[in-house]
Amino acid sequence: MTTVVLADDEALLRKALAALLPLEGEITVLAEAEDGETAVAATLEHRPDVLVIDLEMPRVDGLGAVEEIRRARPEQVILMLTRHARPGVLRKALKLGVQGFVSKAAEPAHITSVIRTLHAGKRWIDPDVSALAVVDDCPLTDRELDVLRATREGFSVADIAGQLHLAEGTVRNYLSNAMQKTQTRTRHEAARYAREHDWL
Repeated sequence: MTTVVLADDEALLRKALAALLPLEGEITVLAEAEDGETAVAATLEHRPDVLVIDLEMPRVDGLGAVEEIRRARPEQVILMLTRHARPGVLRKALKLGVQGFVSKAAEPAHITSVIRTLHAGKRWIDPDVSALAVVDDCPLTDRELDVLRATREGFSVADIAGQLHLAEGTVRNYLSNAMQKTQTRTRHEAARYAREHDWL
């Protein structure tokens, strides 16, 4: 029996998966989470064999949640669900040690078999997702992408500094570099540009 925590802000999809996964194989859903914060709390409380987490969620996104979970539970096995995987995001997730990527459009039977594969200590990346990971024309560094991601979520420079454990001046430098590289005038324009080019 494989235990799972499901984290996805789309209630319909989350509820459907919670109902279907146990039917497809020997899977027990221990808890559901509708955002990144709840995903962290549920994972640390229930300690599932596999965390199935959506990449894009409100407040704390999938990557932010994974980062927090990794600090407290470095051995946690993680399967990330994604609708449109961007190269930079994929690379960051791989650096964080995410073991599996599956498209949100996948059949429940496929998701179940990937959960079992990960639980057995292997990795899995859907072919359409891995193809995107190798396409990389992004001139921005990981840290510049981090500050732009936080900018997109509406955080101030002070908030971003606190979140990323950086000095405010360092955050401003990263934002300034990102604005130069994207040839934009404000950090919000730079974040929009990066998003439009699938770098975030």
